[in-house]
Amino acid sequence: MDSVQVRPMQEDDLPSAERASAVTFFEAERTTRRVSDPEAEPRSAAASKQWIDRMRFYLSVDPGGCWVAADEEAGAGRAVGFAFSQNRGGLWFLATYGVLPSYQGQGIGKRLLDATLAHADGRPGIFSSSVHPGATRRYRMADFSLHPQMRMVGTVDRSTLPMVDGLQEGQADDFEWMDQLDQDLRVAGHGPDHGYMLDTLRLVVCRDRARPGYAYFDDRGRASLLAASDPETAQKLLWEALASSQGTTLVNCITSPNEWAIDVGLAARLGIGQEGYIAVRGMPVPAPYLASGHFLCPAHANLSNVGRPPHLGCS
Repeated sequence: MDSVQVRPMQEDDLPSAERASAVTFFEAERTTRRVSDPEAEPRSAAASKQWIDRMRFYLSVDPGGCWVAADEEAGAGRAVGFAFSQNRGGLWFLATYGVLPSYQGQGIGKRLLDATLAHADGRPGIFSSSVHPGATRRYRMADFSLHPQMRMVGTVDRSTLPMVDGLQEGQADDFEWMDQLDQDLRVAGHGPDHGYMLDTLRLVVCRDRARPGYAYFDDRGRASLLAASDPETAQKLLWEALASSQGTTLVNCITSPNEWAIDVGLAARLGIGQEGYIAVRGMPVPAPYLASGHFLCPAHANLSNVGRPPHLGCS
């Protein structure tokens, strides 16, 4: 569409981009909902604020990876598409990406993705993808390998919880070795993302130099990001997350190289299902590692949303 301009994101664009994101993902959740999923719900005010705060953080760290598609004829600055990507050292990741349903199929998604990939400048890349056919086609055409993800959902059978030792509460002093671990697992460390996550999530670490690991948990005890040097440490961290969970919990972004997480989830009596893809280019799938959809998705408004990877609407 001639009236749609793809340009660098500005801070003033964030409220409009958030509204476009909320509509896009609500419609995707509503139309792809499985029988076992809760009903899709509109994004809450708190989740909208969290989205804007997180994207403002990306703009402050690496603005060159943040793009908006704006329809000038529909009103000055009205966002109809958005793409937030970031470079961290030698690694690129796509944080969130979408196009309003009424604007899909017109090449807007391709223009947005092309802009973010130009910013990647040839770096290896990783992100968590939905099963949206237009999105997956576009990612594969950009030479990303799509690796199916699984998710585990349910209420933990607390009689199955083992005694776990060797874990401590994490702090900013841990970031240096955490970044080194990330570099070994996924090409580059999370860098400034750790500071942002520490402000909003609980950090649990294993400081054993021979077998280090860490995990961030949200306010319901769900593991938002987990990285470890070995499967045994990874399992300890995941058991700690399940022990601190409240009500129905979720473990997602589980790829086949991370079957250690499936073993824990099954032992805790969680159900298992398939959920989107991890897309990688120029690198293997990290393991032992449970990715964060946004920092590679901290929680969205409800459990159904939490299980949905944050990328769709591309064509």
